[in-house]
Amino acid sequence: MPSRNFLFSSLLLAALLAGTAQAASDTLVVCTEASPEGFDIVQYTAATTADASAETVFDRLVSFVPGSTELRPGLAERWDISADGLSYTFHLRQGVKFHHSKAFNPSRNLNADDVLWSFQRQLDPQHPWHQLAGRGFPYAESMGMAALIERIDKLDASTVRFTLKHPEAPFLADLAMGFASIYSAEYAAQLLAQGQPDRLNQQPIGTGPFVFERYSKDAQVRFRANPDYWDGAPKLARLIFAISPDPNVRQQQLKAGDCQVALYPRPTDIPALRGDPELKVLELDSLLVAYVALNTRHPPLDDVRVRQALNLAFDKTVYLRAQFGAGGASPAVAPYPPTLWGHDASLKGWPHDLERARQLLKAAGQQDGFHLSIWTRPGGGPTNPNPGIGAQMLQADLAKIGIQADIRVYEWGELIKRAKHGEHDLVFMGLAGDNGDPDNCLTPNLSCAAAESGENQAGWCDPQFDALITKARQVPEQAQRAELYRQALAIFHKQAPWIPLAHPKQFSALRRDVDGFVLSPLGSNNFSRVELK
Repeated sequence: MPSRNFLFSSLLLAALLAGTAQAASDTLVVCTEASPEGFDIVQYTAATTADASAETVFDRLVSFVPGSTELRPGLAERWDISADGLSYTFHLRQGVKFHHSKAFNPSRNLNADDVLWSFQRQLDPQHPWHQLAGRGFPYAESMGMAALIERIDKLDASTVRFTLKHPEAPFLADLAMGFASIYSAEYAAQLLAQGQPDRLNQQPIGTGPFVFERYSKDAQVRFRANPDYWDGAPKLARLIFAISPDPNVRQQQLKAGDCQVALYPRPTDIPALRGDPELKVLELDSLLVAYVALNTRHPPLDDVRVRQALNLAFDKTVYLRAQFGAGGASPAVAPYPPTLWGHDASLKGWPHDLERARQLLKAAGQQDGFHLSIWTRPGGGPTNPNPGIGAQMLQADLAKIGIQADIRVYEWGELIKRAKHGEHDLVFMGLAGDNGDPDNCLTPNLSCAAAESGENQAGWCDPQFDALITKARQVPEQAQRAELYRQALAIFHKQAPWIPLAHPKQFSALRRDVDGFVLSPLGSNNFSRVELK
C-alpha cells in the first residue's frame, strides 16, 4: 500500500503538470531528483544544477560530442594553440543570439566582451561582479584558474586569446565544463545598473537551446525552446523538470505518463522497469564515483590510522549489494574509475577487517572509541540510491569498533553548503568526471586549493599529492601524466581521506515515445535533441 507521503507527492506533481504535459506532444517532462541550487552555474557544482542551467540555458566555447568525452566546437567555431602550449586563440561564431525574455531584450549578438566578462568575473577580485557571488566560484577556485590564466585579451569583436602562465594539458577540456559557460555582459550591466544583481541567479540569460521561464521552488523548472539556437532549434516546444527526491514517486509518475523521462532510478528497480513494455531503460558505464569524505580537519580524523580504521570497518561488499544490486556498480578503490587512463591496477581496496581496525584505533589512542556525525541526504541519486540505508549500515559497522555515530539528514542544497563550510565529520558524496580527464576527479576534489575553497570535503591537503597532480597537469605526454597519477593514487590510498564506495552505472528510464536522448558519461543530461514520437 502506498505511503501517505507518496500519495501526497504524487498528487502534487500531477496537479502541477495537469493540462500541460499530457496534453502537449511537444512538451517533455523530466522527473528529476533534486532542486537546482540556483541558475548561476559558476557558483555551483551539483549535477541537478548543471542540468537546469549549463545544459539548457548556457553554452561554452568548447563542447562535448553528445554521449562522449570527445571535444567539438561550441561558441568558438575554431581555435589555435601555440607551439609552447601557453596561448589559446578562440574564433567566435557569428550571429549567435542571446535569449529574449521578460527579463531582457538583447541589443546585440554574442561577442568577445561576453567571453571576457564571463571569465574575468571569476578570476579578477577587482571585477565589479566578483564579490557578488554569494557561493564564490567553486570550480574556478578549486582548479586554480586564477593562478593558471595570466590574462585574457580581446583581439577583436570575435576573437579572444587566453594566455597561460604554464602549460595545462586538460585546459581545452576544462573550457567545456559548466563553470566556463558564457554569459551576456549586456544583461549583467543592466542588472547592476538596476541594483538587481541577484536576478542573474534567478532569471538566467544565455545562448543555449532552452529559454528559462520560471522556477517553482522544490516543484518544477520550466523552459521553452530557443527558436534562434545557433545549433538548430530544439524539436520540443517546452521542457519541464519535475522535482521529486523520492525515486518511488519518479518511477510511478513515469509509468502513469506524467513524465516521459525518470532520471536516476534505483539500480535495484531496473529489472522491473525493463519488464514494462511501455518503457525503455538506458544504461552506461559512466565516470561516477560514490564515496564518504572524512573531514581531516576534525580530530581524531586528522590521524591517518583512524581514517584507515574506518575504511577497514565498513563492509563495502554488503553495502554495494544493498545499494546497487547485482551488477549495478563496481567497487571503488581510487577517486576515479579504472576506465580512465592513469588508473593503478595494482591498488587493492581496504578489506573488511574489524580486528585490524581496532588495532589501528588503539595505536592512535582511540581504543575507547569516540563520537562523530554521518551526514547524508533524503531521497536518492545515482551515487547514493538509498541514503538512509547506507548511513545506517555505516553507523552499524562503526559501532562494532566502538565509534558511536549520529546520522544527520539535510536537503541536498543545504548539505552541499554546510559540507563546503566543513561542519560535518563524515559525509556521503559523489562526483562525476566532468571532462574525461583524470585531473578533473582529482584537482577539484582533493587538491589543496579545493580544500581551501571547501569543495574538498575531506579538507585534506597533502603537499606531495598536490605536487604530483600539479605536475601531471603541466606535462603534455599522456604516458608521463599517467605515471604521475599512479604515484598520486598510491598516496591517496595510504592517507585514506575518503572511504571509496562504488563506481555506479548510470541509468535513465524513458517512455517508448522518447527519441534522441543519450546518456553522457559525464553525468549530465541534455535534452536539446530529444523529440516525442
